Amino acid sequence: MTQIDCYISTVSPYVYLAGRRVEEIAARNGATLAYKPVDPSALFPRTGGQILKDRHDSRKAYRLQELRRWSVKTGLKLNLQPLFFPVNPAPSSYAVIAAIRDGGGDVAGLIHGFGRALWAENKDIADAEVIADVLASNGYDPRIADLYMLSAAETYVANLEEAIARGVFGVPFYIVGEEKFWGQDRLDDLDLHLQGKL
Repeated sequence: MTQIDCYISTVSPYVYLAGRRVEEIAARNGATLAYKPVDPSALFPRTGGQILKDRHDSRKAYRLQELRRWSVKTGLKLNLQPLFFPVNPAPSSYAVIAAIRDGGGDVAGLIHGFGRALWAENKDIADAEVIADVLASNGYDPRIADLYMLSAAETYVANLEEAIARGVFGVPFYIVGEEKFWGQDRLDDLDLHLQGKL
């Protein structure tokens, strides 16, 4: 069975705007999904990019236009200036890694839930109570983030090194074999690739 490796960040607006489309694409094409949370603030500078605060004003302005347009196109509410951003992605990422390790529940829903909490509901996704609520809402024991914290932290670091070694330079980033797709705006191309049309 084909596997789609999904390099994501819980704090990325573009991961949030991807919604559940990659899950739909995987189901339609008989593929499995492997979610790999990474820290974009560590990924970008090591792969030729810049964190948001260091980008030129023209790039920042264009980003806001893109986010507004994609919010309309996807029908997903998005605050362009969320109350808690930037925010430390590690605690929510550990929760996702712990959820994957624990099994059960809805991993895709969990990832989307963190995005919605941050970008649509103005919640602090580094806060323990918010993390517990999002875990519980997606079928997980809210304590698993604490139970798996040490191993999740190790996996988080390993995911970053793996991502860099595989040519990942942004999020979301999808890899199938040697084929790479950067951004939620490339999901149609991923779908066509899996159908053998691209």
